[in-house]
Amino acid sequence: MVSNQTEHSPSRWATVLLTDLLLIFVFATVGRAQHESGITSLGILSTAGPFVVACIAGWSVTQNWNSPLSLWPNGVLVWLITVIGGLTLRAFFDHAPALSFQIVTLLALGVLLLGHRLVRHVIGRNRKKSGSGPRTK
Repeated sequence: MVSNQTEHSPSRWATVLLTDLLLIFVFATVGRAQHESGITSLGILSTAGPFVVACIAGWSVTQNWNSPLSLWPNGVLVWLITVIGGLTLRAFFDHAPALSFQIVTLLALGVLLLGHRLVRHVIGRNRKKSGSGPRTK
């Protein structure tokens, strides 16, 4: 977890939330392209929508804005709520996804949602060690 005061700033958590949501759309777009499902705005939205709703719910449940870059427990909980909630919503509104899709979703969103937090953590730690601190505008 990054321990500087800027982690709690609205711009920091908004950036992390928007990154999570963008990565969900990337996941949906790549998935649709791989399965030749068509890359249309409505198609991508219908694929990403349940996961976007679940991700926002995960942020609310974990109050992730208090520690948006934390891998544990917040990052892991947001990831799992996004996957489980998204798959549940998809099953409820469309059809139950195949087990292979569930596994790919778990792994891909894990890499994406936890990966960007890990990268930011490493960058923040390296800045702290070098004494350069976070960039300010």
